Amino acid sequence: MNFAPLPSVDVAAVPSDGFVLDVRENDEWAAGHVDGALHIPMSDFVSRIGELTEAADDGRRVHVMCRVGGRSAQVTQYLVQQGIDAVNIDGGMLAWDGAGRPMVTDSGKPAFVL
Repeated sequence: MNFAPLPSVDVAAVPSDGFVLDVRENDEWAAGHVDGALHIPMSDFVSRIGELTEAADDGRRVHVMCRVGGRSAQVTQYLVQQGIDAVNIDGGMLAWDGAGRPMVTDSGKPAFVL
């Protein structure tokens, strides 16, 4: 069986106003995340996919994020199979932080990658 290569982008290629889907768990999200990202933990993804399809209804590309890129790769593959324009963010939040891209917390505390 041949599979198409997984579409992925470097953190630097994610537009500052890009649509980011964060599939990390709640504790990881609380530690630090991309401002404006949609948070749907991978463990809840299938039951909550309607939230994504509503948010992505304008046809914008979905940039899928996790800690290092493994979980987001699985979700990206699923979304592409559903006909959604989705790409995996190479290196995930660790690469995002390493590139100096901004992160926030809901609590106002300094953001970090858990």
